Amino acid sequence: MSRTGRWMAGACVGVVAVGVLAAGGGVAPAPRPEAGGGVAAVPFPAAGGGSGSGVAVGAYLHYGSPGVDRMRGLSRWLGGAELRAGHTYLPGDTWANIEGAPDSLRSWARWRKERRDRLFVLNVPMFEGNEADVPDERVAELIRSGAEGAYDHHFRQLGRRLVALGVPDTVIVLGWEMNGFNYTHRCRPDPENWKRYWRRIVAAMRSADGQRFRFDFAPNRGPDAIGWTACYPGDDVVDIVGMDSYDQPPGDSFDEMVDQPYGLRQHVEFAKAHHKRISYPEWGLFRNGDNPEYMRRMLRWISEHRPLYHSITDYCPHGVWQCGENPRSARVFRESLSAHRKGRPASRPRP
Repeated sequence: MSRTGRWMAGACVGVVAVGVLAAGGGVAPAPRPEAGGGVAAVPFPAAGGGSGSGVAVGAYLHYGSPGVDRMRGLSRWLGGAELRAGHTYLPGDTWANIEGAPDSLRSWARWRKERRDRLFVLNVPMFEGNEADVPDERVAELIRSGAEGAYDHHFRQLGRRLVALGVPDTVIVLGWEMNGFNYTHRCRPDPENWKRYWRRIVAAMRSADGQRFRFDFAPNRGPDAIGWTACYPGDDVVDIVGMDSYDQPPGDSFDEMVDQPYGLRQHVEFAKAHHKRISYPEWGLFRNGDNPEYMRRMLRWISEHRPLYHSITDYCPHGVWQCGENPRSARVFRESLSAHRKGRPASRPRP
């Protein structure tokens, strides 16, 4: 879904995205760039980055430095549950910000480096003016320019910045929800050149000395504007296949969300067929309000399919900790993911 209000919501209520790693060992070595914008394929291991075990606890609590601080509050609310991955977004307003200029990246980098088993997840837009309501014709022009290398230098700069900050193993959620209607980095106006552009970005970022980036291809659940498989840029430039899945149409029930075309089941099966780990970078409540059944079923699905990480969007109307509109869902979330897993009231301490 479009996150037009993300920055305002982040400033008002805060949000951290946290994901939890599946069981596993060290970070996988990244493929090396090849001529022509591709990369040499490297088998992606069954084990995830980081040495911790377990599957995801997540919440987007704030895109900036306050998000780092609020992770402690969420952990306390979950009975001391360990949050081993932090998730934030680069603003998509200017190229300078997409190059990694936000000062808050330093705070996230410090947090990541405090423990070896942590994971830093960063959503990266593919164009400036990413929420500027750009018409399809102009989007197609931008995509073609990107496929021809016009923006490579911005992503080389971002890659160098992340390495310099000491987070060379960042998970990059590049061009998220590309199958939708809203973002400037959407795929539908020119899928073939969009895939070429993705490949150029990966090659540009992997040109940074010392990088070990992993790239997460994360569409919306469901058909949306285009079937997301038509946007898939290739196994050699994708390390993780993610999916953003909110409690909203398409799908009036969780079973429909699972079995619909381009839904949760197809996501898992597609990733398995391509030998990739899965993730859920964004998920949460939405159109159906306080829906504990959705919360229960989504957490069960996550537990069964063991993504590398997941992060619930934790501001209203999506969230459970910082949003008082969803007390029944908050109780399910807390009781399911608490370190002690004991029933307790879902009170909401101040962030």
